[in-house]
Amino acid sequence: MTAQAPAWLNPHPWLELARNASRDAVERALAAEDPGLREFAALISPAAGGLVESLARRSLALTRRHFGRAISLYAPLYLYNYCPSGCTYCGFASDRVIERHRLTPQEVEAELSALKSLGLEEILLLTGERAAPEDHARLSALVALTASRFHSVSVEAFAMSEREYRELAGAGCTGVTIYQETYDPARYEHVHRWGRKRDYTCRLEAPARALAGGIRTVGLGALLGLGDPVYDALCLYRHAKHLLRRFWKGGVTVSFPRLRPEPGGYTPEFPVSESLLAQIIFAFRISLPDVPLVLSTRESRRFRDGMAGVGISRMSVASRTTVGGYHLDTAPSGGQFETSDERDVATFCAALEARGLQPVFKNWDSVYRDSPASVGMAS
Repeated sequence: MTAQAPAWLNPHPWLELARNASRDAVERALAAEDPGLREFAALISPAAGGLVESLARRSLALTRRHFGRAISLYAPLYLYNYCPSGCTYCGFASDRVIERHRLTPQEVEAELSALKSLGLEEILLLTGERAAPEDHARLSALVALTASRFHSVSVEAFAMSEREYRELAGAGCTGVTIYQETYDPARYEHVHRWGRKRDYTCRLEAPARALAGGIRTVGLGALLGLGDPVYDALCLYRHAKHLLRRFWKGGVTVSFPRLRPEPGGYTPEFPVSESLLAQIIFAFRISLPDVPLVLSTRESRRFRDGMAGVGISRMSVASRTTVGGYHLDTAPSGGQFETSDERDVATFCAALEARGLQPVFKNWDSVYRDSPASVGMAS
């Protein structure tokens, strides 16, 4: 039986506006002092596509007001690519014929040393879905190891219980990224063929469990191209607002991953153009002006350079999507997807500085870590 989206997520009352807003509605949304869901829906409409330069100017002004010229940088570190799930769009799916590898603690140390030599201080640890009962204990130990060497450690892994997130927070994890992939329950069931990730509701509620468990920040996102991008963008916005209201001491970031080629050769059924992607990012910045927006190396260098500081305030750099990709460059493990922007740290930072932006390597706030009990829920 297909899962049902909860009432707080339901985008249907706003889909008509998002698809058929008038130019006047878009202009009113741009002028709104405190834009909400109605304005967001207008800003992602086709009519807003004809005013994208106006959206970009508004987005730039808000980004400068709330984030200055700073672009926070981080790097992903894949710990293993074993996965028991059958996601149609992922290079780690269990039916993909790829080389599998799990980093040993010694190999993790080598990867961390390679990342440290690049000057980075924010690390995102990634895994496939839970492949064994001990995976959480292993992940917690590697979080502690990474936190002993870097100022900010976050995790993008399988959905966990509140207790497990609390244990990660105790090990030094300050952030959890977990994408819903697509918010459409029917599409979600279709593309998740087997495995624990098939549970739509468990996945959807994971960010709330993470914040309740003491994780400081959760990263949300929809894998654009997997479902109707208008539907997913509306739900992503509602999800972010829901968490910001409920966990008022916690933080939320929003990412915009777009489907990239992977070993299974999945073809997006809802392709998203760069122009639509930019419009969606601008709409989020205008509607959530103080929420960090993230763009990864999935996107081209040209697009990333154009979006940096114009909505986007956080970016990955020098990313490797293979297990052992930094120190073990010849490691045979298969990657999750292909990156597009392959510039090294120095080259990327030079490009930011040429545009008057400031690369930021250290999350200074991470030294002020709240205890799990202090990341409260609103009553």
